[in-house]
Amino acid sequence: MLGRVFKAYDIRGVYPDPLTDQMAWQIGYGCARFLLEDAEAAGETTPMMKNVLVGRDMRQSSPTLAERLIAGLTNGGASVIDIGLIDTPHMYFAINHLDCAGGVVVTASHNPPQYNGFKVSKRRAKPVGEATGLAEVRKRAATVDRTTIGAPAAGRVEQRDFWDAYRRHVLKHCDLGGKKLRIVIDASNGMAGTMVPEVFGASGENVEGLEIVPLNFDNSKGEFVHEPNPLVASNLAQLQEAVLAEKADLGVCFDGDADRCVIVDERGGIVGCDHLTAALVGYFLDDRPGSSVVYDLRSTKAVPEEVARAGGKPVRSRVGHVFMKQAMAEHRCVFGGELSGHFYFRSNFNADSGAIAMATVLSAAARAGKPISAMIKPFERYRQSGEINFEIEDKDQALAEVREHYAGRGSIDDLDGVTVDCFDTEGWWANIRKSNTEPLLRLNAEARTADLLAEVVEEISPLLGERVEH
Repeated sequence: MLGRVFKAYDIRGVYPDPLTDQMAWQIGYGCARFLLEDAEAAGETTPMMKNVLVGRDMRQSSPTLAERLIAGLTNGGASVIDIGLIDTPHMYFAINHLDCAGGVVVTASHNPPQYNGFKVSKRRAKPVGEATGLAEVRKRAATVDRTTIGAPAAGRVEQRDFWDAYRRHVLKHCDLGGKKLRIVIDASNGMAGTMVPEVFGASGENVEGLEIVPLNFDNSKGEFVHEPNPLVASNLAQLQEAVLAEKADLGVCFDGDADRCVIVDERGGIVGCDHLTAALVGYFLDDRPGSSVVYDLRSTKAVPEEVARAGGKPVRSRVGHVFMKQAMAEHRCVFGGELSGHFYFRSNFNADSGAIAMATVLSAAARAGKPISAMIKPFERYRQSGEINFEIEDKDQALAEVREHYAGRGSIDDLDGVTVDCFDTEGWWANIRKSNTEPLLRLNAEARTADLLAEVVEEISPLLGERVEH
């Protein structure tokens, strides 16, 4: 049963079936054993390394799941600090602020309200995915039973509030330099509805020159006016209308646990997350010349071009926060951006943060002194396909056929799926990745012109199976 809720990067499922209260206890026990042993193996035996933080989102099932999780953690020998209702990046801050063994957030991020789950981080808020500890947590959880563990350890439980410290940390990244900005924020009835008032002020009063128009801030019922996933264009329609109606400088839409955000410009246009990454390159490298910037390999070629142009070092990464954070640490990147709306910051322990992403965009916009659409336009210089899905049973065979078909044309690599890069010679590139959970291949392509892009998609599509039309 546990195998149904353990995913590549977190634990998630419909509550109460297949995700049950009993599983929450087992997962808590497994997390305690893994996190404490991980800290001990690293030689970190300070008193705080016996502590595991627990936070939760606003879903109706979160209080119950958090309670059972905490019981499992304490039975596994951990002391628990319950930090209550938080956005997920708040957890990354708190783990580093306390220098403890790790933390678990009860959340299902952008999934519908009947879902819930757990995001696990170890010391220094390093992500725990399948290859970095989640498999070990699953093993420990699957083999434990309350009737067979003997006298369970009983770690202490305390409640603490870190909002003041978290607010100071986030607002270090927000400086409008005397400028005034009026923005609309769509909290998607998620944790941004708690985070934004706590950090920026309900109307923006914590930041000089900022005015916030709130949208969907009520998260008391654990229900959503629209799906809390800002990557789906239809979920941004309400924000786009509000930006125009309010004559705002920009709009920001957060996902359910507020670790991701998408920007809407003053005209109501949706800003691509890779274009935003490219636009922020100069902001970071002007202050820290020569630094590295990481981007996920689906991003527009404009990102590495801008990093190189600004004298920085572009770092290409596999998709996913586990790999992005690894690249941030390995290359000491000052900043990183992912197509999914995750943005990473060296000043935030190499972790992603929706709050700091918003603060950075506001600061960069104020420094630029121009509309968001004008800031972004230079980086929209190539044509992109967006993600196109293809249904096929033998994904590996299809990828092998792609390699064979394009052998000798440009370069081919297997960093994440298969990437065929003919940009310098033919003016296009394409990446094809496997879905982790479905018989699907996902194509992202980019070309110098719309006509060339259409030709590329038409040429490569027959190799990938049946196109899934939405």
